[in-house]
Amino acid sequence: MIEHAPSWLTNSFIYLAAAVVAVPIAKKLGLGAIIGYLAAGIGIGPWGLGLVTNVQDILHFAEFGVVLMLFLVGLELEPKRLWNLRRPIFGWGSAQVLGCAVILMAVAVAFGVKWQIALVAGLGLALSSTAIALQAIGERNLMPTSSGQAGFSILLFQDVAAIPILALLPLLGAMSGGDAVEHGNRALEALKIVSVIGGIILGGRILLRPVLKWIANSGTPEIFTAASLLLVVGIAALMQFVGLSMALGAFLAGVLLAESEYRRELETDIEPFKGLLLGLFFIAVGMSIDFGVLLKSPGLIAAILFGFLGLKLVVIYGLAKLMKLPYQERPVFTVLLAQGGEFAFVVFQAAAGANVFSAETSSLLIGAVALSMLLSPLLLIFVDKVLLPSYAKHKGPQLEEISEQQEKPIIIAGFGRYGQIVGRMLSAQGMSATVLDHDADLVETIRAFGFKVFYGDATRLDLLRTAGAATARILVVAVDDIEQSLKIVDIAKEHFPQLEIVARARDVTHWNNLRDRGVMKVERELFESSLRSARSVLELLGQPPHEARQSAMRFRQHNIELFERMYPHRKDRSKLIAVAVQGRLQLEEQMAQEREQLAQRRPASWDKEAGAGAREGPVP
Repeated sequence: MIEHAPSWLTNSFIYLAAAVVAVPIAKKLGLGAIIGYLAAGIGIGPWGLGLVTNVQDILHFAEFGVVLMLFLVGLELEPKRLWNLRRPIFGWGSAQVLGCAVILMAVAVAFGVKWQIALVAGLGLALSSTAIALQAIGERNLMPTSSGQAGFSILLFQDVAAIPILALLPLLGAMSGGDAVEHGNRALEALKIVSVIGGIILGGRILLRPVLKWIANSGTPEIFTAASLLLVVGIAALMQFVGLSMALGAFLAGVLLAESEYRRELETDIEPFKGLLLGLFFIAVGMSIDFGVLLKSPGLIAAILFGFLGLKLVVIYGLAKLMKLPYQERPVFTVLLAQGGEFAFVVFQAAAGANVFSAETSSLLIGAVALSMLLSPLLLIFVDKVLLPSYAKHKGPQLEEISEQQEKPIIIAGFGRYGQIVGRMLSAQGMSATVLDHDADLVETIRAFGFKVFYGDATRLDLLRTAGAATARILVVAVDDIEQSLKIVDIAKEHFPQLEIVARARDVTHWNNLRDRGVMKVERELFESSLRSARSVLELLGQPPHEARQSAMRFRQHNIELFERMYPHRKDRSKLIAVAVQGRLQLEEQMAQEREQLAQRRPASWDKEAGAGAREGPVP
């Protein structure tokens, strides 16, 4: 006797079948994968074929795809880089959320909506879909661009902003005539939140790396995959336990592991699960659209949908102008942040539970958000096919793209302050190079000075091929972003092994990562200029120019040799520090001996001033 298949197995089959059918069709029609997933959800949901009915349960589970996505985004951001983003996160992020919320609230109040309802609706509709926006940013490789960084910063702030918005709902519910706010032990709740966040930070710094090393040494790949998922699930559960954003906790964990040697392996293990769960999330969004409410009040839902989309488009485009984003990047940036977001579902459901507004109002707002998420990929297609070509022609200079195969022997990736010096020196020697840069404003400025620079992202394999990487001899990697630099090197090493790579290193870690990839011609961007400044200081203190030059050259040679001695110990912190300290002491001893030998030939003023400086102690 054949037993009936369990419901979870049946549902899994339905989800996978719907995705396998709908997504390729959507991609074939040029609509994108997200539209395919949303259409699949509508098709199998309560208002389609009715094959799946437990929509909310599926939506809660599928939100874990967003959690995994934020964890992987965190892995790409080192703590120092995240700290450098603090101003755009809290500056532009707060400007976007508060600007959109205030405008939306004002319009709602003008139409006679109670201010409490208008406030919650404005705050909820001001949030954007992290899943859709980051997916589109990743597909378009926009993260290294100014608009990608700005969009990511604003999305990260929105995840943080969802917490105080949810905390505000009980108070507004009481003011709207609901139950009194239960104060409880606020101090205990705050202590619980601080303890969990502190535990994640402390554990990420102290415990996670030894644990991951122990698991990796077991030689069982599937257990490392299980440990990776356990890490994300555990942190998400902790954050949910204290009422915080699961995605925010996963992002924090990713940042803490961004400098770990296991970062790439974690990415490789989690990436397939993220893709599947994100697809399931979009399917669940499609199933959650309540067409009953939409059909009951089609005019009202259309007014809410196009009203809040239109207002957000205006506010966000104005913000893009204030941020001075490149012309060509503003339309995509605006559309990516205009649609409603997944956190709005949580806010509106919680608002109905707190009696801020009725369940029917909640359904109307959730329906409008879901429809905006459905429209967002279509708006992006419109921007790509219609708006951007005419926009580039009328709003700013038309950037020349590589349309014909280039055959020059040298390619320069990145033409900022560093790449320009390389390019100008080659030009002075009668040598030409194919130059690529992804900053539209910089490209326009440099072209005004007579340089031929192609607008494009050198991390794209197809662009490198068109630039002539298959036949070129030398690739100069002069981009500013460390992750982008390493990605270009990885692509070149894999697909164009004949290329000799000359790279710019921003710091010691970057230098080590480039050497790990077999790049031997690496120059630290500030090293030579810093040496020249040191020479100037010595000369101003009275040292003869030729002696100052010799001192700088000896220091340079010693520093290069010290780097080579430190490189084999780059993953052993204690040994690395020991080698560095020993090298510094050797240099100081050598220099002291040379000073004694030259003391008789130096003027008294030099000895006096140099001695005064020495008493202040050496700078490590």
